[in-house]
Amino acid sequence: MLEAFSQIEVGLAIMLVLCLLCAFGFEFVNGFHDTANAVATVIYTNSLKAPYAVVLSGLCNFAGVFVGGIAVAMGIVNLLPVESLIDQNVYHSVGMVLAMLLTAILWNLGTWWLGIPCSSSHTLIASIIGVGVGYSLLPEATGAAVDWGKASEIGLSLLLSPVCGFGLTVIFMFLLRSLVKSEKIFSQPEGKTPPPTWIRSMLILTCGFVSFSHGSNDGQKGVGLVMLILIGILPTYFALDTRLEPKDLAQKLQNVNAYVLKIDSTKLAKSDRIKLAKANQNILALGTVLNNPDNLDKIKDKQRFEVRKDILVISKNLTKIINNEDQPALSEADASGLKREISKLRTHTDYAPAWVTICIAISLGLGTMVGWKKIVTTIGEKIGKEHLTYAQGASAEIVAASTIAFSTFIMKLPVSTTQILSSGIAGSMVANKGLKNLQPDTLKSIAIAWVLTFPVCVVTSASLFLFFRWVF
Repeated sequence: MLEAFSQIEVGLAIMLVLCLLCAFGFEFVNGFHDTANAVATVIYTNSLKAPYAVVLSGLCNFAGVFVGGIAVAMGIVNLLPVESLIDQNVYHSVGMVLAMLLTAILWNLGTWWLGIPCSSSHTLIASIIGVGVGYSLLPEATGAAVDWGKASEIGLSLLLSPVCGFGLTVIFMFLLRSLVKSEKIFSQPEGKTPPPTWIRSMLILTCGFVSFSHGSNDGQKGVGLVMLILIGILPTYFALDTRLEPKDLAQKLQNVNAYVLKIDSTKLAKSDRIKLAKANQNILALGTVLNNPDNLDKIKDKQRFEVRKDILVISKNLTKIINNEDQPALSEADASGLKREISKLRTHTDYAPAWVTICIAISLGLGTMVGWKKIVTTIGEKIGKEHLTYAQGASAEIVAASTIAFSTFIMKLPVSTTQILSSGIAGSMVANKGLKNLQPDTLKSIAIAWVLTFPVCVVTSASLFLFFRWVF
């Protein structure tokens, strides 16, 4: 990182620092905006006092960032084909980054100020898509500026997760009633008296589990956002993971090509034959770079971004070919082998430096410890007409944490902690006394925020992108 700073002009270095601070600021806001959902139940059931709850949640968020891996982060990076947006004017890339960041931060702060639980994931993804939409309006735009296939996957994940939160919590509440004989767990807290030790322990554990899961999923979004900034503004330094040897890349490319040579093009549809031809072109171009003896020790700075583009195009086209089950071009074993080799090839592009993960973890952890009260009040008092029972708090948190963990480690997709947990609280209220137990005004505010987030953030981000591009 210091090497990159030392070789760019002062003005650009200042802009880069500003963008990184904004990204860490977004994650800080995400901490107190989203994690309030996790601590609401332990606070409102008197299981932990607020200061201890937010510190526990902050530490669990911090830990979750390191365990979450990189898959969700790369989903964020690949949502916006930054390769197609980067041009000779690096300040255009700065404008792209600032448009995303300012939109996401302003919307998050606005909904927090109003005490409305709103998804930071929803906000960030809409802001990223807005930049792509803005770019597509430019006369020089060529090709798709948004990976709409990836956007559809993420959109479906965000749409289904609150439905799962609501439905699974209702089911979990009914299971608790059937299996647990103690009526104490279904009662409301008495004044400021803590619950029995076994109930209190369960609620503290579920709070930590939600916070850990939140860190593993939302922390990756922050990592992905920072990598978008670094690749967009300093592509020659961050396009590839320079910790890996180019010799390894050359071997992985050979392994991929060995499977590609087995593809029977006569069995492919016309569209897939075009994809295969493009993949072969990029394999040839990448092979030419790697066959240069000077490059086997270190790929030259100016070549790194082109190498990245080649790897991503190869991966994208070959993955689409082998995922076409209607016209399989490889045996099942060879298709599986090719997927495995593509994954190995992508390790050179799908990465994040350790300092990025550490900074995001610190931002998220610290953000968790401040500003949580507005959202906690909404979650604890305004969704249902009755005070949270111990069973309701535990059910909502167990479902939320499990859903987030499943999405992070199995599906590799971002989800919204806010949407899952608030819908889980609503589900627990319905399981207790039916729909009449919900407060319609609060639900209306949450629904309006949920509906407005996407169009408002897309339009704002696109407008800011076009404005910054004109200014720069």
